[in-house]
Amino acid sequence: MELKLFALDAGRDAGFAQRLADALGVAPSAHEERRFEDGEHKSRPLDSVRGRDAYVVCSLYGEPQQSVNDKLVRLLFFLGALRDAAASRVTAVLPYLCYARKDRKTKPRDPVTTRYLAALLEAVGTDRVVTLDVHNLAAYQNAFRIRTEHLEAKPLFVAHFAALVGDDAIAVVSPDEGGIKRAEAFREALERRLGRPVGRAFIDKYRSAGVVSGGTLVGEVSGRTAIVVDDLVSSGTTLGRAVEACRAQGARRICAAVSHGLFAERADRVLSDPALEKLVVTTAVPPLRLDPALAHRKLDVLDVAPLFAEAIRRLHTGGSLVELVEA
Repeated sequence: MELKLFALDAGRDAGFAQRLADALGVAPSAHEERRFEDGEHKSRPLDSVRGRDAYVVCSLYGEPQQSVNDKLVRLLFFLGALRDAAASRVTAVLPYLCYARKDRKTKPRDPVTTRYLAALLEAVGTDRVVTLDVHNLAAYQNAFRIRTEHLEAKPLFVAHFAALVGDDAIAVVSPDEGGIKRAEAFREALERRLGRPVGRAFIDKYRSAGVVSGGTLVGEVSGRTAIVVDDLVSSGTTLGRAVEACRAQGARRICAAVSHGLFAERADRVLSDPALEKLVVTTAVPPLRLDPALAHRKLDVLDVAPLFAEAIRRLHTGGSLVELVEA
């Protein structure tokens, strides 16, 4: 069965899609997009997909040219068009999965948008979803009734920091209780790579109606290089509180590893804090809202296009994805 790769990401993400295609050794398949004056649009594959194994790459973050809702509708219609064109299998490759943060009811009549998003993708005939470091892995896996694959940037972060920290004493810090499992998996992998103990810490945090409170650090970071681990940074409030807590407890250096740099407008202030030495992110979301000079000074960006390319190759040929997420 022939593999067909469609890259809906354009503009800033065109480089990501091309690197992914190059790593796979295939050319992106042709498709047409038309935008109408009233804001509606039409997308269709120009290459035949009958009986093919089709993969559609689209990172669902908002940007000035397209809102997240624009991207999502565009993706859904294109996935449906592939199914109607008799593709044998349709896989949505979503480096950043939108609406994943609202995965449970925390107030009366709250929406559960993770489940609604899953229903939309299923409704248009998607066979499988592939994404990177979702906010809540259990909620992601439980929301879908189709196959889901979850990739992790952990091996890339481990390799990066193993080369960066030298002989420093290290503590891995979760910025809240909800991220402890994620931070602990990274800590264990880094400890194995370095061959020496790595400490752990977490910070208590409470969020209600957009207001964040708490901030007590539990664990030992004094005199150590503290690495704050999280799945995403938007306004930077959570990261900023973690940096402040580590500084107050005497951390010698403070860095952070975050898979998705969404960077809302206020994030510049957090990154400007001299206490934060480096923030390591991935190419799943380009740092389009950051001041370029600040991004150049503070960001290290790890490319996940080869990771997604290898995942697609293995899914297409029936290979295993297990070792891709093991450091």
